[in-house]
Amino acid sequence: MKRLLSSLLVTVLLLTAAAPIAAAREPFVVSSAWLAEHFTDKNLVLLQIGLRAEYDAAHIPGAVFLDYPTSISTPRGQGLALQIPAIEQLKETFESLGVSDTSRIIVYFGKDWVTPTARVFLTLEYLGLGDHASILDGGQPVWAAENHPVTKDVKQPARGSLTPNLHPQIIADIEWVSAHLKDSAVSIVDARNTKFYDGDPAGMTRGGHLPGAVSIPFDSLVVSETSDKLKDIAALTDIFRAAGVKPGAEVVTYCHVGQQASFVYFVARLLGYKARMYDGSMQEWTQRSDLPLESSKPAVKPEPKP
Repeated sequence: MKRLLSSLLVTVLLLTAAAPIAAAREPFVVSSAWLAEHFTDKNLVLLQIGLRAEYDAAHIPGAVFLDYPTSISTPRGQGLALQIPAIEQLKETFESLGVSDTSRIIVYFGKDWVTPTARVFLTLEYLGLGDHASILDGGQPVWAAENHPVTKDVKQPARGSLTPNLHPQIIADIEWVSAHLKDSAVSIVDARNTKFYDGDPAGMTRGGHLPGAVSIPFDSLVVSETSDKLKDIAALTDIFRAAGVKPGAEVVTYCHVGQQASFVYFVARLLGYKARMYDGSMQEWTQRSDLPLESSKPAVKPEPKP
């Protein structure tokens, strides 16, 4: 018996030693101080999101400009707005920006484009690059405010080489959302301003929110008084808990067309939730008259008769 146990122990140890250790993912958020320390890392790729004129005026040295949303979404005027495009388009876009399978990717905004920046992060996760992608907290405004360098010099990156490893499960479609409206293990989160959650149609055919959805406006997650830096983890946790998102729930975010929802998706992932983003969002949902909506607007009382 002792010999058998000893043999089993040796086998387990050998198998453990031979088994590859899964690499821990990089942090979701990095600070300007972190970036300054890793500025010369060979595999670092910096992607700036925002207006081209802002990039041309000043950007973090070595950063390349990502044309948002054109380069990472379906063409305007062809169906729903801001949808995940064909994989060939995404591969071409990121390879042309110097992104490879082993790149350490930092996405940042030039000026207050926090939700598009999160949309780029979500797209990287969809491609299978999320484990080594992060958002620079506060973007270039914080970087510059902390006296780190900016430049007008434009870098021409060497072309990258990508092997996409798609994660389609992070994108929820209309059928999935409709089927999980009453699922107690799922928290549907509306990322829009509360007036739209309450019932303002925002130019769409119908107003309101998805049945059972809770409201976490995307701009409630940043320190908006001073910058677009994220609130601290404790504050973000409190916001999700106060909205009714329970620990262990699967979070599904939506908004108007899938941009603001990308930011709330990002924060949900940061907090450790399993998350999806409903790409069609209200633009798609409101086109289906058979799909329900709720409104938080108080009922209008009829005027008393004279």
